[in-house]
Amino acid sequence: MRHAGPILYTLFAWWFSTGVILWLVGLPRASHRWTMLWATVMLGVALCGVAATADDTRVTGAYLAFTSALMVWAWQEVAFLLGYVTGPRRTPCPPTARRWRRAARAFEVVLYHELALLVLGAAVLALSWGQPNQTAAWTFAALWCMRQSTKLNVFLGVRNLNESFLPAHLVYVHSYFRQRPMNRLFPVSVIAATAATLAVWQAALQGGHGRFDETALVFAAALLTLGVVEHWFLVLPLPSEGLWRWGLRSREERQAAP
Repeated sequence: MRHAGPILYTLFAWWFSTGVILWLVGLPRASHRWTMLWATVMLGVALCGVAATADDTRVTGAYLAFTSALMVWAWQEVAFLLGYVTGPRRTPCPPTARRWRRAARAFEVVLYHELALLVLGAAVLALSWGQPNQTAAWTFAALWCMRQSTKLNVFLGVRNLNESFLPAHLVYVHSYFRQRPMNRLFPVSVIAATAATLAVWQAALQGGHGRFDETALVFAAALLTLGVVEHWFLVLPLPSEGLWRWGLRSREERQAAP
């Protein structure tokens, strides 16, 4: 039962933070500059949190470091979905672009976003380097690996593209996706992610750890598990949007307004 706390906290934080971001992005464009401003303020607070918890080996230190890393990650999600940190290309994919040309143009669409991820990841790593509390670094690394795998699979082709998650000003991004039942990379991605997830779960549950190490490992394992579940959402006929219907409501209300 002692593992239930970090598992439930991870599940709630994943679900709630995603819904809040979708709700904020769905608000009128005039509010987006303020959303970006407050997100940047929270980014500063989160980075301070990563630094402050780097030497904290209490269970609360693991929770705070995990939360701080999620807040850092949330900034780049907000910055991308609001359209502030995307890439130099903001036009649909040319119909004639195929294979490597299509891949190159798709990379231009998210270039600044990818650079922001690298900078934020480096900041989290630097602030916790050599310290006993690596929860923030593990959290950001797990999120980054799973997200990169998801992006590649969406580019190569999956059943569910979750078009409703992207706002109207990013509709051009859809032209770089491909809809198909599955692609060749997907089984490799799921097998590798599942193997890594099971390895972390084994380390978390094998015993011999203190409460702090155990909590930090459960956070990482639970987050990786959610990443595997999100991969299956890409190919199974499941309406994953329903999990965040409340977050999409702000966009639906704005579209319904005269």
